[in-house]
Amino acid sequence: MHEKIIILDFGSQTTQLIARRIRELNTYCEILPYNKFPHAAPSLVERAGGEVKGVILSGSPFSVYDEKAFKADLSEIRKKYPVLGICYGAQFIAHTSGGTVEPAGSREYGRANLTEITAGDALFNKVKKDAQIWMSHGDTITKIPDTFNIVASTNDVAIAAYRVEGEQTWGVQFHPEVFHTECGRQILDNFLTICGCKKDWTSASFIEETVSALKQKLGNDKVILALSGGVDSSVTAVLLNKAIGKNLTCVFVDNGLLRKNEFQKVLDDYEHLGLHVIGVDAKAKFYSELAGVTDPEQKRKIIGKGFIDVFNEEAHKLTGIKWLGQGTIYPDIIESLSITGTTIKSHHNVGGLPKEMNLQLVEPLRLLFKDEVRAVGLELGMKPHLIKRHPFPGPGLGIRILGDITPEKVRILQEADDIYIQALRDWELYDKVWQAGTILLPVRSVGVMGDERTYENTVALRAVTSTDAMTADWAHLPYEFLAKVSNEIINKVRGVNRVVYDISSKPPATIEWE
Repeated sequence: MHEKIIILDFGSQTTQLIARRIRELNTYCEILPYNKFPHAAPSLVERAGGEVKGVILSGSPFSVYDEKAFKADLSEIRKKYPVLGICYGAQFIAHTSGGTVEPAGSREYGRANLTEITAGDALFNKVKKDAQIWMSHGDTITKIPDTFNIVASTNDVAIAAYRVEGEQTWGVQFHPEVFHTECGRQILDNFLTICGCKKDWTSASFIEETVSALKQKLGNDKVILALSGGVDSSVTAVLLNKAIGKNLTCVFVDNGLLRKNEFQKVLDDYEHLGLHVIGVDAKAKFYSELAGVTDPEQKRKIIGKGFIDVFNEEAHKLTGIKWLGQGTIYPDIIESLSITGTTIKSHHNVGGLPKEMNLQLVEPLRLLFKDEVRAVGLELGMKPHLIKRHPFPGPGLGIRILGDITPEKVRILQEADDIYIQALRDWELYDKVWQAGTILLPVRSVGVMGDERTYENTVALRAVTSTDAMTADWAHLPYEFLAKVSNEIINKVRGVNRVVYDISSKPPATIEWE
């Protein structure tokens, strides 16, 4: 049974970054809402199992004294587990223990340097006295209880970090998870050492553990898997195939919203994996059900339901199917269910299935970030070009055509997108970008072609750099490249006379436009 760290999410934008840093230190961790541990842990954690070795409290957009502030009962966590409070987490521990947290004279934000470190403190082992850290809070701890000891300070923040006497409980008023905290990795590594973690969670160990768990869970049951051609579903297929072999049937649906020639390319790609794949042409069904629909959430739900309908139909053609496999990954879950109950956007591959399907759900990758999925795929021996493919949204081009969807709009977008993606490959830029795609805007503009006035469509090019899709920056592609792509799209794609480039980062924008 693997060991794990629990990260309690109090709403910080960097909660997922804490998780990434812990996993980079070869230690498995899970994010839970602030009030879901140790009691009322969701099924996500119950399925994962494992021994809890320590708990981290994240930051938060709230002040600890706000009426709306997220509050957790730590009485069954402190003393039982090593605890690390980060920013709000540190202030929350101090505040609820009788300390004082007040608004800072000015917002403490940006770089700072540690000026004092208590010798021998386990959390700051091997951390240099002048190490750079990153502050980001509007409040500060002005008084700590008598049982708390200051273990680190900066010029402006006397209580940069503390430890509680008689407990393995620490609080830091800076962010060890962010890049700008030079000693952050060391501090987190020290905390894992305090927790007694073996730090042996790797791609190979994940595969071994997951395949074993799948064999036990599925037995001789049959599974039908939704293949999309992307990394997530492909790795899911290979993992399931490794566990249950011939009892896996894969279904790849052409919903009419794939990239140009994608259907045949994907079927060809799966030949070397030894998978049993059924291809289904369902373009007419999806175009009909999406006709006239413009709302992004409604489009996502229609496409998601359409997939389920097709799989339901295919499953009934087969005998003995008991499970539906899906390539759900961790960011899908995080974005679909926030701690405040606010849905950022629906993912068709997250959540339950209609009762009439009578199938159970198996999602072997649901606790992995995208780069971890890629590492697992390479460890499984999959071809690099399959693993290095950019993420492609489940609803496909359906959420890259803003407004209603028609076969003609799909044709325009497929052709423009094909030119863009091929150019990225030709210029050796494809592997330097996390995700790229073309968006067809519901905007027409005046142009001139061959001395004649045109009034045609606009497409937007999108390319971002990222490591896990939780945050992303727009890719700084060469002007010469963008000029060539724009020229080629306008000259070759009938119906387009204007090309723009999206320079928005996430946050505040999302990677996809819908």
